[in-house]
Amino acid sequence: MRKTLSIIVLLALTACQSTQTAPKAEKNTEPEYSKPLLSGHPALELIPNAQWPDVGKAWEDRDLFLRDSLDNSITWFDAPSSKQWFPIEGITHQQAKNSVVAIRKLLATSRTKNEFLYKLETDFEVYRSVGCDDEGTVLFTGYYSPDFYASTKPSRRYNAPLYTRPSDLMTDPASGEPLGRILSDGTITTWPSRKEIKSSNLFNGNELVWVEDDLDAYIIHVNGSARLRLDSGELMYIGYAGKTDRQYTGLGASVLEAGLLPTNKLSLRNIRRLYDRNPKQVNTLIDKNESYVFFKEYDGGSWPAGSLGVPVTAKRTIATDKKIFPRGGLVLVDTKVQSLTGETQTFTQFMVDQDTGGAIRAPGRADLFMGIGPTAGIKAGNQYAEGNLYYIFLKQDSIAAVQN
Repeated sequence: MRKTLSIIVLLALTACQSTQTAPKAEKNTEPEYSKPLLSGHPALELIPNAQWPDVGKAWEDRDLFLRDSLDNSITWFDAPSSKQWFPIEGITHQQAKNSVVAIRKLLATSRTKNEFLYKLETDFEVYRSVGCDDEGTVLFTGYYSPDFYASTKPSRRYNAPLYTRPSDLMTDPASGEPLGRILSDGTITTWPSRKEIKSSNLFNGNELVWVEDDLDAYIIHVNGSARLRLDSGELMYIGYAGKTDRQYTGLGASVLEAGLLPTNKLSLRNIRRLYDRNPKQVNTLIDKNESYVFFKEYDGGSWPAGSLGVPVTAKRTIATDKKIFPRGGLVLVDTKVQSLTGETQTFTQFMVDQDTGGAIRAPGRADLFMGIGPTAGIKAGNQYAEGNLYYIFLKQDSIAAVQN
């Protein structure tokens, strides 16, 4: 279960631009896309109809997968535990839930685009993320659920361990955020870095499974879940069980800073090629990400699942910062994506906010779930584009009219 991590395709988060192209890397430049929201500053702004995105195009691209994704959110809203996350950004639990119920019905019953647009404008409001620059600029990266070969026993082939959660890892019981390491005297201290953990064999004896190399292990760390094809022929599903409280640093940022790849060649596939040529060099960069992640085995029936605990859906689930954005609701993403052949395509599509990520920590960041397996991995690895993020909620006078 992907609780707090995002694949973000190991890419760098660099300065906020005004175009849809990947920004140039600048050494020693703080990533402005991840600029935190100022205290007391709203993450969403209500926009007039004249500034709405092309919701008609999004309606034309609706499908059964969007319906299923909305149903998953409704299931989450029906659980009493979902109420603890509201109100947020002035949105109540009732408003958020009823909005999803109403939009699902509207998508299913509208016979024409014009009918859909009329009812949407009558009953709904559109909010835009303020983005990284208060002008709505959001960087959209991608993530996916990978398949890896693995074994429950170490060997020459399977030599990179993934560990279970240690008993002394302290996390916030409500949010799951890491608090540190609790010592025998009850005090809480910061965890060692990734490099220190690896060099000291700190978690020997807590191995859950072994994968083929350190880069595979790192990708699973960043993604937070994986489907493993064991050498026994069985499938094993593992999910996020917690992480240390150390700083996250994207491998892509470190690769760019080291001058190993130009920005336009930065992809997971090219990082894999670098690793295969010189694993020691890439491992040094991996260790710059001090955060360390732990795993547990779980039933694959709901795999892959997002931070809401419901299944995520390819190109219909989005991950955002859940500290500032409402959970479970319908959003519209307006950005660019890359085809498998490298062609840039417009992406104006309804998605559902059902996940979060370790590097998704600002109004200027969002992550698109691309699916399962190698093909989805290529799409996720190529995803790096600016755009706008919109949330769609019922107007106040339309909330009570919805029949749940």
